[in-house]
Amino acid sequence: MSIIDYVAPYDFSALTVLSYMLVLAFYGYGVLRMPEGDRPGTGRTMTFILGVMLCYGVMQTRFDYYSQYMFFVHRGQHLILHHLGPFLIALSNPLPVMRFWYDRISPGLKGALQPVGFVYRGLQQPLIASALFVGLIYFWLWPPIHFDAMLSRNLYWIMNWSMLLDGLLFWWLIFDPRSPALSSSLGYGKRMLILALVAIPQMILGAIIVFSRGMVYDVYEVCGRAWPMEPATDQLIGGLITWIPPAMMSILGILIILRRAMHEDGKYSTRSTSIKVTTS
Repeated sequence: MSIIDYVAPYDFSALTVLSYMLVLAFYGYGVLRMPEGDRPGTGRTMTFILGVMLCYGVMQTRFDYYSQYMFFVHRGQHLILHHLGPFLIALSNPLPVMRFWYDRISPGLKGALQPVGFVYRGLQQPLIASALFVGLIYFWLWPPIHFDAMLSRNLYWIMNWSMLLDGLLFWWLIFDPRSPALSSSLGYGKRMLILALVAIPQMILGAIIVFSRGMVYDVYEVCGRAWPMEPATDQLIGGLITWIPPAMMSILGILIILRRAMHEDGKYSTRSTSIKVTTS
């Protein structure tokens, strides 16, 4: 197979390709039209593009074929769609670009978007966001549901899109760039607590898959595997991917939030000291 065969869509979806093209086009145009002082730096821009392209790669390249015929590749696909890709996108802080476009839409369209904002605020409640983040993983890995999703094209696309959109919502809640001291965004301590709590059920689920003696996901036996790998090995590696990388990403997220909190605390401490000295 040539390189083109690997990067070309295995199961072409016009909606998926168009969605990713529009996201990159709107982001790029917004960055170019923004005032120079408001533009995201090169590092943030590249982080955003990398996150988007990773998600595109696992949905619209040959990777998608392997994810349908190997359990461990499927788990890698969802690791990117639900964790790594949204993690990078949220970490890049596209909020200034989003504000650039929001300020330029008509008042009528802003009014039409109010119901969307209401749903968004509901989904961003910490308890709901955490339950949805973990619940979707358990739901799509419930053997009967997983069996149907891997055999139904429509359900398969719903599964992947739901994982991506939920990942974006969750990691945006965690990496919201607004300061809790100056806005209504979630406090840093609560963000770190959420990351620690959502890691536990993911680790438990991964451990259950790893230590299962029988075949949990027999759909790959029905459809056949892309490579001549022992079913038990495929399931073992898939369980490890479900178990370890998400927990590591929670730890990394906690470290990033802790660094932000310390930086902000130091900034306000310095400002308070300066005010006291000036007053004296």
